[in-house]
Amino acid sequence: MRPDDRMMRPAGLLLTHGAGSDRDHHTNLALQSGLDLPVRRINFPYRRKPGRRPPDRSPKLIGCIIEEAEMFADELGVRLERLVYGGRSMGGRMCSMALAGSLAGAGLIWLSYPLHPPGRPEKLRVDHFADITVPILMINGDRDPFGTPKEFDRELLAITAPLQLHWLEGQGHNPKPSFDSQIVKLVSGFIEMLAGPPTG
Repeated sequence: MRPDDRMMRPAGLLLTHGAGSDRDHHTNLALQSGLDLPVRRINFPYRRKPGRRPPDRSPKLIGCIIEEAEMFADELGVRLERLVYGGRSMGGRMCSMALAGSLAGAGLIWLSYPLHPPGRPEKLRVDHFADITVPILMINGDRDPFGTPKEFDRELLAITAPLQLHWLEGQGHNPKPSFDSQIVKLVSGFIEMLAGPPTG
């Protein structure tokens, strides 16, 4: 990343969905209407077909994110470094895996990150944490069966990138729509932070 890329306001947010949802999840819609920058809500390939299907495997999901990011950046006329990536649960996880690999970006937003499957705390999804280099905003319910605050406190130590962590009180893996305004406010503040201090 060039030094000046981080100090420029992010140009857009690429927003993904969870395994059992789609681009029209209420939080994704709230973010698109409430943020002061372009938001591209995407459906993964398995959600573009009729009927209920299991999620595609990680390489296909990550490939979809990269392809959508390239199209989004081209439409906006910016470099990939100007985009923020994120989404709910599986989608946020796939964005972080893409950024831990070859994808360039300005920041990462985790909404209800799935640290492990419910009831299987030994199946951690953390192997890529140390390779994430962009700033992260994580917003989770404090009663999420996919990962407790105590478990996250331990596993997030592997991340050396700047990290903002916010717990939604009394919420599980799918926070109620009444929390959407709080989530929008947190995401908006994170994006402003990525833009750097005002100049002039």
